[in-house]
Amino acid sequence: MNLQISLIQSIDALLPQTQCGLCGHRDGCLPYAKSITEGEDANKCVPGGQPVADALAELLSRPKLQAEESVWAIQRDGRPQRMKAIIREDECIGCTKCISACPVDAIIGAGKLMHTILTDLCTGCELCIPPCPVDCIDLIEDLQDLPQESQRIAEQTDLRERYYAHIQREEKRRIHRKGPVVRAEIDTELFAQFSAQTDQLPEIQIIEKSNEIPPSIDAKTTIELAKIRTQIKKLEKQLSVRPDAKKQELLESLNTQLSQLQGV
Repeated sequence: MNLQISLIQSIDALLPQTQCGLCGHRDGCLPYAKSITEGEDANKCVPGGQPVADALAELLSRPKLQAEESVWAIQRDGRPQRMKAIIREDECIGCTKCISACPVDAIIGAGKLMHTILTDLCTGCELCIPPCPVDCIDLIEDLQDLPQESQRIAEQTDLRERYYAHIQREEKRRIHRKGPVVRAEIDTELFAQFSAQTDQLPEIQIIEKSNEIPPSIDAKTTIELAKIRTQIKKLEKQLSVRPDAKKQELLESLNTQLSQLQGV
């Protein structure tokens, strides 16, 4: 194992493995760890707070920096308040978008059926919230006792393993999935390299991408697509009853926008 890989793993071991992307690396903790070895500031882990920023500075023999501020209050361990997501189940429409968005597979459910979040596994990363078309997901404070250091390490190890398994499964699904994929564009080569270093992580295979695989898009674009499709359906229904030149022109314009957003 070369020195850079060893250093990246040491940095990654200190990160909380929430895979939240608040550091600016939407595809998780490992890419941020790699970027730190290339010179990026080591104070950007929001859920890790000042303890992680200080630990990274010590590991790297760098000056200590003020950790990126969180919107949540600071706990007595110096980290931001741990949060959990919950679904207002009576409002859930079973669209499954949150399931794919959860990096640690903490959400269970099926199409057109109610979903629920396994709060013991939820990291409060908030990634399930933007894709939800009916805004039925809330964040609440985690009122459990703060974990001991050994418990924290075990938790981070489990979350890392779950994320690698999630990546492997999602990469395989991309080949056969229809429609847009709402998640980060994963650097599978990076994750494959590190999954091969140990038997403790699910091995990630690099899957060749074809032109048939839909591109990843962000949640904002997904919402815009949904709005346009709704307008198209209404116009098509109106035009089926009574022709209208202006509405027909608008319909054609919306279909063009839809194609452009989908990358067709």
